[in-house]
Amino acid sequence: MNQNNKFTNTPPIGLHQNYTRQNQTIGTKSPPKKYKPFKTAAPPAGATVNPTPVSTTAGAQNVASSALGVVPATPPAPPDLPVFTCPRRPNLGREGRPIVLRANHFQITMPRGFVHHYDINIQPDKCPRKVNREIIETMVHAYSKMFGALKPVFDGRNNLYTRDPLPIGNDRVELEVTLPGEGKDRVFRVTIKWVAQVSLFNLEEALEGRTRQIPYDAILALDVVMRHLPSMTYTPVGRSFFSSPDGYYHPLGGGREVWFGFHQSVRPSQWKMMLNIDVSATAFYKAQPVIEFMCEVLDIRDINEQRKPLTDSQRVKFTKEIKGLKIEITHCGTMRRKYRVCNVTRRPAQMQSFPLQLENGQTVECTVAKYFLDKYKMKLRYPHLPCLQVGQEHKHTYLPLEVCNIVAGQRCIKKLTDMQTSTMIKATARSAPDREREINNLVRRADFNNDAYVQEFGLAISNSMMEVRGRVLPPPKLQYGGRVSSMSGQLVSFKKSPLSSGTLKSANKLPSGPQNKVSLALPNQGVWDMRGKQFFTGVEIRVWAIACFAPQRTVREDALRNFTQQLQKISNDAGMPIIGQPCFCKYATGPDQVEPMFRYLKNTFNALQLVVVVLPGKTPVYAEVKRVGDTVLGMATQCVQAKNVNKTSPQTLSNLCLKINVKLGGINSILVPSIRPKVFDEPVIFLGADVTHPPAGDNKKPSIAAVVGSMDAHPSRYAATVRVQQHRQEIIQELSSMVRELLIMFYKSTGGFKPHRIILYRDGVSEGQFPHVLQHELTAIREACIKLEADYKPGITFIVVQKRHHTRLFCADKKEQSGKSGNIPAGTTVDVGITHPTEFDFYLCSHQGIQVAENTHVTNALDLLRRNYKKLTRQGKKPQIYIPPVTYLVVVVTIRMV
Repeated sequence: MNQNNKFTNTPPIGLHQNYTRQNQTIGTKSPPKKYKPFKTAAPPAGATVNPTPVSTTAGAQNVASSALGVVPATPPAPPDLPVFTCPRRPNLGREGRPIVLRANHFQITMPRGFVHHYDINIQPDKCPRKVNREIIETMVHAYSKMFGALKPVFDGRNNLYTRDPLPIGNDRVELEVTLPGEGKDRVFRVTIKWVAQVSLFNLEEALEGRTRQIPYDAILALDVVMRHLPSMTYTPVGRSFFSSPDGYYHPLGGGREVWFGFHQSVRPSQWKMMLNIDVSATAFYKAQPVIEFMCEVLDIRDINEQRKPLTDSQRVKFTKEIKGLKIEITHCGTMRRKYRVCNVTRRPAQMQSFPLQLENGQTVECTVAKYFLDKYKMKLRYPHLPCLQVGQEHKHTYLPLEVCNIVAGQRCIKKLTDMQTSTMIKATARSAPDREREINNLVRRADFNNDAYVQEFGLAISNSMMEVRGRVLPPPKLQYGGRVSSMSGQLVSFKKSPLSSGTLKSANKLPSGPQNKVSLALPNQGVWDMRGKQFFTGVEIRVWAIACFAPQRTVREDALRNFTQQLQKISNDAGMPIIGQPCFCKYATGPDQVEPMFRYLKNTFNALQLVVVVLPGKTPVYAEVKRVGDTVLGMATQCVQAKNVNKTSPQTLSNLCLKINVKLGGINSILVPSIRPKVFDEPVIFLGADVTHPPAGDNKKPSIAAVVGSMDAHPSRYAATVRVQQHRQEIIQELSSMVRELLIMFYKSTGGFKPHRIILYRDGVSEGQFPHVLQHELTAIREACIKLEADYKPGITFIVVQKRHHTRLFCADKKEQSGKSGNIPAGTTVDVGITHPTEFDFYLCSHQGIQVAENTHVTNALDLLRRNYKKLTRQGKKPQIYIPPVTYLVVVVTIRMV
């Protein structure tokens, strides 16, 4: 045994019988390889480790202090490290019943040949893409001798493609292009330089699987061809195109409205290129007078009633909304000059002055109101309102609100309010058949085959969705403990020892159920019934408290008393007995009372297990409860809305019990032992990793990286570790130390076992980032293992989980549709037709959809796992869209950002 082992009272790693005894449902067939114990060390400063269910005050305080700075970046990996590549697809899946589906992918037929790529440099180079496109379009018409009948396509920045080569050879050619302006013409210098000849034949070879290397330069060329005309016709946002509302109007409030459009991207698939088309919607600012915009933002019903200057709070709120927006002036006739707002003045127009230079060269101070009266003979209607400061702040350019309009076509990148988000969801809600019809209508209206640029490059687009073969996987059986009802199904004998000490209690030992019996649940259409079943491992709650932040007139004492009784009844039935009355039950008012109350509870009741918090709707109290409970004091909390306290329902209380049980260390359900994949035969740890970035427009806050890891063999219990890192850095800089911490915690939690396999689910990685993230983070995982022990080399599987993609699947046969929204059945998977030509990826829908069911795109996954694991998310009676570690990441990172 390693003499440097710092664990105390921990058995050596070679005792595999401990791991097997703790998890007798695994069905282990052979003992794993024996490893030496880990060497341990304290986590680095600024790190946060929160194993469930235990939270410590010290660990919580580390989170608060680490948020003040950014963790230094890890040095890059040495250049001599091996280059990791995605594994090839081993074979197509066979399990499950077949189903015919339609995917919103439209086949692209392309010629064999070449496309010619040119580099474009435009000076001055600070123009937006829209202006750059105008420059190139003007250039093509102005220099017809050079371009002839060619119709080049342009990406708006530096890349231009033509069907045939330009008569410039390899020379660099500089052209002068003039665009007419509102005042004077603008002159640009455009430099063209030949880059390469892009082969479409090589792309066809890759699509047919003859070569593993996908020529992404060819895919980029095709994408630019398909996007060229829409980019000039619509308002492009990322990979989507939007048009102003025509025949519909969906206001969001606050000067914002919903614009509908379509997403478009070119994607390689098996044997062919595909055009992915989907419905898109986003928020834009309404094109309206700034006065009306201000009224919407500040909830002013009638501007004529606003006869006083804005208060400081009103001005700050208005400034926050309008700063950075483009406005156009209306007081100069047909010349609608545009400016960008940089500030809102503190003083009203009748008091705001600026240095005015007279004709004789003398400079005097003049107010904005007087200037408009003298210069334009315009008496301001609202001289008591502030002015907009536009352009550069040092130039002192001020405009009264009433002569400004919001420029159309500006996307709202700021975070929507809860009410605006709710309105957006309602406006965009569609059933699956409705969405399918909308996508087909979009393709018909786009009429790609009559696009002159598509024709120029010899492309043809199918007008029909791609029909693919899918499989509906059989649902996995879940195992509960406790009582068995007549609908529970087959009974199995089960003998286990407690997974933890303390208040954990085996469900099948509770007096309400027969000894040594378990009950099973078989999901049907993505849901299952928990009635008559008890948690696999329930927690006994003896010391708990209630903090009611709803007014006493809203939630009366008798309602709280009834809620307590009903919660105890449901929790006892579920195998999680809540014994006795709460030790504390008080009313409170605002978020400022949360921390004092929680500190009192922690200091007064040493054995306090849970605080139930009653909330009066959407309130900042919730964020404060989670901040104090999870990151400051380490107290388990469960929030419940006041309406659910006044009117209790068994279903709501049952859902509360599901959450409470796992927060206190219990296990709700596990997979039936007989269907567990072989990967569980030896110790394995599941990790989920993600990075959450601040909202768009925020250039100061750091990004937050989180990793969660399974802490038992079911796997059902998880621990989390969090870091702050550089702003918008997607690669997890401190992944090595984070994985090392979780491996040590796994070792302690399982009684002294090292994982023989590490399976990482990585969320939030785009396809363009994938190679770089894979190279850095896989290296970091290996480093974590080597730092623990030089000869510790477990198998590592790196799985990318993509949920923000635009592939949608629809049932070809209406009889196959599931639920009111007509979705594909839960368990539908597709690994052919629309997947990567050679790499191992698939689409999987494990849940019952409410609108259009979102499927998860999984790349480089273990075929052994299938989707059973996704059923084990602990906080519900429905499977989640995402795999459990990914689901918990969202919770962890959200709490850390509060």
